[in-house]
Amino acid sequence: MGAAVSELLDIADELYGLPLADFTPARDARAKQLKGTDLAKQVKALRKPSVAAWVVNLLVRRETEQVEQVLSVGAALREAQASMSGDALRELTKQRRQLTAAVTTQARRTAREEGTKVTDAIADQVEATLTAAMIDADCAKAVRSGMLVSALATTGLDPADVAGAIAVPEALGFEAPSRDAEPPPRPGLHVVPDPEADRKAIAAAREALEAAQSELDEATEAHEDATAAYDELEARSLQLQAELDELRGRIAELESAAEEVDDELSEAEESRDEAESAVVEARKARDAAQAALEKLEKR
Repeated sequence: MGAAVSELLDIADELYGLPLADFTPARDARAKQLKGTDLAKQVKALRKPSVAAWVVNLLVRRETEQVEQVLSVGAALREAQASMSGDALRELTKQRRQLTAAVTTQARRTAREEGTKVTDAIADQVEATLTAAMIDADCAKAVRSGMLVSALATTGLDPADVAGAIAVPEALGFEAPSRDAEPPPRPGLHVVPDPEADRKAIAAAREALEAAQSELDEATEAHEDATAAYDELEARSLQLQAELDELRGRIAELESAAEEVDDELSEAEESRDEAESAVVEARKARDAAQAALEKLEKR
């Protein structure tokens, strides 16, 4: 990595770790300090992150261990998918959902401590970004860089727009260092408790219960269908087995009858041969008698 690239990443890391409102003036001030250099143009070109991207960048620096856990489970999940390990895949998918939900909640709390309220829509983007980091290795690198400028989303079937979501291409592979909150807090900013937190938590719990009940209903219906199909096939198998036993008995009877007919056929063949011999002898006797008669008549 060149010195210019390293310096750009250091500056970008500093800027993307600032409160969202401070990003633009701080970026412009650094670009002004570097006026006349190529680096100045690159710094000036750094895009202000979206709120969702800023929340993820903040989370990477403030809750580094949680983010590392998310990425670790994601790597294990991808490995399980590659090896087609069904049990591990189901367990890790469950962990993925639990982790992304829990870490998103922590991200909202951390952002609120910085004076930024995270709406449900932004929280959905944050969760989608964390999910993308677990599904896609490049998305994981982009998140860990702490230099996102926009949220990520992927189903794993199509590649995510990682290049368009990070500040600079060189950010892939960079790991933003962990940082504590800056004391004291900025003047005029204070933590505002969300009065809707309890209601939202209850609503989310109800949605989770409804989703779980729906999955249970579907699984129960599928089990009943599978059981009915099994019972039907089992009855058909028993019926065919009975028919086979009947046919085997009939075959045994026919084989016994065939053996008896073979014996009778042999006896009939001997009787036929004896009768044929008797006919030959009788014919000879008749011919001799006829010849004697003719001889007597000629005297």
